[in-house]
Amino acid sequence: MTSAPSGLTGAFGHLSTDHTENMPACELVLAPTTVQEAAAVLDAASEQRLTALVWGGGTHQGFGHRLVPDVIISTEGLNRIIALNPEDLTVVVEAGTPAGQLTERLSEHGQTAVLPEPPGAGTVGGAVAAGLSGWGRLRYGPIRDRTLEVVLATGDGRVVRAGAPLVKNVTGYDLPRLATGSFGSLGLIGRVALKLWPRGQREATVAVDDAERALATAYRPLAVIEDDGGARVYLSGTVAEVEAQAIELGGTAQDGLDWPEPLEGETALVVRVPPGLTRAAVSRVPSGWHYQAAFGVGEIRIAGTGDAAGVLTSLRAWATEVGGAAVIERAPVPLYAEIDPWGDPGPSLPLQRRVKEAFDPLGVCNPGRLPGAL
Repeated sequence: MTSAPSGLTGAFGHLSTDHTENMPACELVLAPTTVQEAAAVLDAASEQRLTALVWGGGTHQGFGHRLVPDVIISTEGLNRIIALNPEDLTVVVEAGTPAGQLTERLSEHGQTAVLPEPPGAGTVGGAVAAGLSGWGRLRYGPIRDRTLEVVLATGDGRVVRAGAPLVKNVTGYDLPRLATGSFGSLGLIGRVALKLWPRGQREATVAVDDAERALATAYRPLAVIEDDGGARVYLSGTVAEVEAQAIELGGTAQDGLDWPEPLEGETALVVRVPPGLTRAAVSRVPSGWHYQAAFGVGEIRIAGTGDAAGVLTSLRAWATEVGGAAVIERAPVPLYAEIDPWGDPGPSLPLQRRVKEAFDPLGVCNPGRLPGAL
């Protein structure tokens, strides 16, 4: 266990919160209640050459290289919905807000932010930091295109803001896209503005026999997902539209969106390939492992127990060959030392390093977590 210097404890002890069971070993866990407080903590950590792990709901911490930090900065105190503007189709929310809580609030207005489903313990900031687009990406696009504004406490203690809570907006420096998928490596995401969409009059799930044929048949479905239990199409629209599509698909529309639950298993991997190769990726899922495949998107989640290193090596070699990737979503800690969780970082690593240095010059925030141990 690491030991946080007494100066940090003395200055910010009033922000201390409980260490939860799934957090890595760490003596000090702080929960700032404003972005400015988070920036002050990071400024002090930078001065004292400490490492900090940014922590939301803890649901996406399996991505990337492992870190045993000097201090954990939790976003649990940043949990307010700042501004909900149903008429403008935008919401401004603090990063520690539970994704499920925001989804329920938006449902009251017949709207959605298209966050990962089901949300579990995940937070809004965690979804943005991990770049998780949710199953609805097929219809609504990636989360980076739906993040309109970000307020960030940088690794060297600044508060920076870029973007604006406007559906139509132009900025010279696209911090929202930089922060999305950064896994806390640039700093702590304190607040975001998200684009909203109206929910359909009816939402329904239709079981189908063939996911690829259903993808070609359905008009703008939310998702087409296949798993061990079969294939389903997720629809949203007017009552007449949903019923007509169900008939065209040859199935029955069951009210509600029956999203698949997270896969169980000691190790979970994510394979991303060109959408047209989704079926080919499914055919490579090893016997005894479970899968969820998003057709039209090219993302396949698999989970199981056994030779995880061998499974990942095989899938990664094929995925890389066809222009995709295979990464670890969660695994036993020893596996991270045995095999790189990301794989080849690619030719953009020098550029990523310069971006990291611009926001976190001393490597305080989640150091080493990104591809290339950045």
